[in-house]
Amino acid sequence: MLHHLGEKNSIFNQFIAELRDCDIQKDSMRFRRNIERLGEIFAYEISKFLPYKTQRVVTPLGELDMNLPAEQPVIATILRAGLPLHQGLLNYFDRAENAFISAYRRYYSDGNFEIQLDYMASPDLNDKVLILADPMLASGKSFLLTYEEILKIYTPKHTHIVSIIASTEGLALLQKHLNPKNASIWLGAIDNELTAKYYIVPGLGDAGDLAYGDKK
Repeated sequence: MLHHLGEKNSIFNQFIAELRDCDIQKDSMRFRRNIERLGEIFAYEISKFLPYKTQRVVTPLGELDMNLPAEQPVIATILRAGLPLHQGLLNYFDRAENAFISAYRRYYSDGNFEIQLDYMASPDLNDKVLILADPMLASGKSFLLTYEEILKIYTPKHTHIVSIIASTEGLALLQKHLNPKNASIWLGAIDNELTAKYYIVPGLGDAGDLAYGDKK
């Protein structure tokens, strides 16, 4: 169920290190590009678990049979921080259909919050492979609520949940509620601490603000 790509030594970890680095973060274009790069690596790894079929390919000098993906996934992203990650996934799954979900934290005076879903634009997800992406998996509530809302309408064949940095608490929440036969979790790094406002420590800060500017 869990695929932790950062466990092994690869260029993948350099991109995560640059996302975390306070000095490199000042370049928002590079920050977005590094998220996009990580999305491309996630897409490559996920592609190994898709169904394949043999297809005949005609070259200028002959013909041969090759095993190619039998279908394209649907890429769904939680706005707004997820947009560069979505683009990276889409760079490799360039024939994929796309879905977008608007979710945000609604805070109360006591410091608690609930996740609000305002909008979802999606193709038919029934019997399709779904990739649900958001760069940060903090409390896990956004992912879980979004996934549960999707299941009220559609029945995906399998869902790949993709996040660059997760907290142990958020990961535990998803593992508790997701059926491993129907969902897989893909992570770049797992951090142990959450602040009182549910920011991951050491994490990287607010991914949406770093990618697109501060919000009011």
